[in-house]
Amino acid sequence: METYSFLRQLADSWVLLALFTVFLGVIVWAFRPGSRPLHDDAARTVFRNDDAPRGAEGHSPTGEPK
Repeated sequence: METYSFLRQLADSWVLLALFTVFLGVIVWAFRPGSRPLHDDAARTVFRNDDAPRGAEGHSPTGEPK
């Protein structure tokens, strides 16, 4: 039971601190200056191949053929 107690204490202190540091690092990385164009490009990726507005090309607004 000594190993369990040691690992439990380690997880409750140092591993928690390490994971919190990683979490903060990811947040800082995501909101770093200059990353806005990358995030905007990723947001528009879904619509990259859309040339016509929805409802055009013989389809109804629900996407079903007329």
